[in-house]
Amino acid sequence: MNPNVLRRFIVLMAIMTVIVGLGWIFYGYINPSEPGDFEVRQGDIHLSSGEYEEALEDFNAALEVSPNHRGALMGRAIAFLQMERTLDAEAEFNYLIKYLEDTLEPDDTTGVGVLAAAYANRGILYDRQGKYEQALESYVKSIQIDSGAVEGPGIVNKILHDPNPSTVMKRARYIHEQLQLPEDQRLLSIPELDAKERMHKP
Repeated sequence: MNPNVLRRFIVLMAIMTVIVGLGWIFYGYINPSEPGDFEVRQGDIHLSSGEYEEALEDFNAALEVSPNHRGALMGRAIAFLQMERTLDAEAEFNYLIKYLEDTLEPDDTTGVGVLAAAYANRGILYDRQGKYEQALESYVKSIQIDSGAVEGPGIVNKILHDPNPSTVMKRARYIHEQLQLPEDQRLLSIPELDAKERMHKP
């Protein structure tokens, strides 16, 4: 191999490495990671793998460095819900909702999405407990706050997994329709369909 070509290649790679490194530094400067964000990302990985105890450890670690971290509070509530620790899940959702309603700035679109997701997930909690009126109330509130945040998976997910996924809007309509029927004619729970209800974590 020609030594000049090799030398030019090494120099070019060194320059590219410096450029990429500076790019990452600049990106980190304009998008700094908040305390607790790393732990929340780790918790999200455990959540999606069904490792709820490990997820709780990560979310608790995030809350130690950043009390009231929205992602950590939501993650803990979802982990409690999936572990069927319903009292803990309800307390966590209620705390997160109250905290956001008390502190949320109108232009905080991410926070608005988190608030909508918290209501939607609390609706799922009530739904699973058979508290359908409360579930409907939470679902409706979620839709009123930000219907886009809880509209369901995107087109790629629909193509790959489920062309007709469950959404907060569909479930709210269904519960509303069923509650209009006489009590002995209502069908509010279909376990195989209910199991497909999707948690919301913006």
